Amino acid sequence: MAEDIRIETFTLGPLETNAYLVTDAEGAHAFVIDPGAGPERLLRRIEELGATVEAIVLTHAHFDHIAGVDEVRRACGCPVYVHDLEADWLTDPIKNGSARWPDATPPIALEPAEHALEDGMTLKLIGREFRVIHTPGHSPGSVSLLHGCHLFGGDVLFRMSVGRTDLPGGRTEDLMDSIRNKLYRLPPDTRVCPGHGPQTTIGFEMAHNPYVPALPQY
Repeated sequence: MAEDIRIETFTLGPLETNAYLVTDAEGAHAFVIDPGAGPERLLRRIEELGATVEAIVLTHAHFDHIAGVDEVRRACGCPVYVHDLEADWLTDPIKNGSARWPDATPPIALEPAEHALEDGMTLKLIGREFRVIHTPGHSPGSVSLLHGCHLFGGDVLFRMSVGRTDLPGGRTEDLMDSIRNKLYRLPPDTRVCPGHGPQTTIGFEMAHNPYVPALPQY
């Protein structure tokens, strides 16, 4: 069966953050997930497609995932979505971490987001429905976005790894709970598009992830 969405990955910024351009099958409508620093290639691709960008959706508000937000927002005239627990991180360089990492980035203070994300809500974008799953642990307002067999997971779950929890607002117990009790309950063939590194699947991580092995079933 043909895919009803198209996903293009752009690895941006000094921390090689994965930004995603998600379009309908025709490439006419799009939205952007986590535009990092230096989004020029992403913007050129949007221009090539002639796509209408409907939104920027943030999996969380660490500086490497938000550095390109205002450039994309100005170029495309689209609103920004972020979880309420991190709404003030966009405007605060200390909270979003940019003030803590001067070797990687200048301080970042953005305009506020237009919309709040909540657990269980459905985003209707590009004529499709995307379910918001609150997956805290790496940060308090981390979310994952699910459509069919595609999961955009931010920095929660990586291929054979997990997001760090030693940054302000991180909590290991919450991360384990998010992965085991939310993500590992998705179908094994669910493809994870993470915030860094290569794609993986839920089934592969349940079998091979050394940090969060699946619990035995009795």
